[in-house]
Amino acid sequence: MNLRSSWVAETGQTREDTRLTQLGATTPVNPIEVRSGILPGSYDGLYRMSGFWMEGTSGAMKATVHEGRAVIAAGATQGAYPVTLPEPASLTFADGDAANPRIDLVVVRIYDSLYDNSGQTKPALEIVQGTPAATPVAPAAPAIALPIYQVKVPAGASAGKGGLDWAAVLTDLRTPTVAVGGILPVYGETGDGAYPGQYRDSGGALQRWDGSAWVPYPSALGGIAPAGAVTTASYTGQYRDSSGGLLQRWNGSAWVSYQPVPSWTDYTPVWGAESGTAPTIGNGTLAGSYVKTGTVVHVRIYLKIGSTTNLSAQATDGNWTFSLPAAPVSTAWKLDGRVLTAEAFDSSALLFYQGTGLLATTSGGIVRSLRDTLGFSTGLWDKSLPFVWASGDVLSIHGTYESAS
Repeated sequence: MNLRSSWVAETGQTREDTRLTQLGATTPVNPIEVRSGILPGSYDGLYRMSGFWMEGTSGAMKATVHEGRAVIAAGATQGAYPVTLPEPASLTFADGDAANPRIDLVVVRIYDSLYDNSGQTKPALEIVQGTPAATPVAPAAPAIALPIYQVKVPAGASAGKGGLDWAAVLTDLRTPTVAVGGILPVYGETGDGAYPGQYRDSGGALQRWDGSAWVPYPSALGGIAPAGAVTTASYTGQYRDSSGGLLQRWNGSAWVSYQPVPSWTDYTPVWGAESGTAPTIGNGTLAGSYVKTGTVVHVRIYLKIGSTTNLSAQATDGNWTFSLPAAPVSTAWKLDGRVLTAEAFDSSALLFYQGTGLLATTSGGIVRSLRDTLGFSTGLWDKSLPFVWASGDVLSIHGTYESAS
């Protein structure tokens, strides 16, 4: 069993043991490997990263790399090498090729003879010189190295010809690393996250790795993200303010209105009778509309008798019914209460009659037993009550009830 530990054995701890088990400034990339990078921070706190910052000497081919700390990863079986540059170091770049430019690479490199047969065991700050070409490319970095800068050396460049225009030739390649669980500052390419729930600071917003992408994260867990700040949520149940001023909730795949704006939906009620021939509207009008929010249903039903409505074919005691847009809850006392209002208009006499209706779960939900609100009649409304119905007469039913779902 190749289980490694540090500071347990009285003797025999190797340099490899120490590297493989160190748990300090290491941002993981998988269960056992870590990312190479430079520890963030600056003396005055103004900059994300000042370690291994390189500045060129004006009019020369020399540059200074300033102090810093870094971790250089070498793979799953070799571990990671912590390195420190305690004081500035100077580098000198070779003069440019007479005909073509080249790209040099500045690296922090590890030599370890146990693995590379180099005969050396040390860290080094080096220039990997590129190949001059009309369209030059950067050279490959050594196997165990952390690239920190690219320098494009123009053709013919030399100290005698004014050196390098550092502002034009330098490309910063530095990337950060932090302790496990630390928030990674975005500087250069930070790559994918190592685990869902890892965080990074993008410079203006906190981001969380959700397993496939870095997504904006609210300033506090459970907080409502401002409009435009979040496109894909970090978790089911996250909330955001939409550009239209509506609160939205992430349901796992899409943003949905947390409190939907009520809107009326039209439907065509089924006009029925409890006995006799079923009514048919003919050239009359039968319409309905409703609003449903959760189990709360607001409904209105409109009936206007036409000249071809089959009143004569209907039974005298037919007892009209009308279908509802959603089945009512089946609780007995909630069905027994008369919660819907009915109004009948006799167009020939210009009289209104007030009534109520009962709910029933029959046929997916109906309103039935329409009758007078006051004790003028014991009969149920149909073609002969509360008056003899004729063309132009209107029945309106409306109210609020509790649906089963």
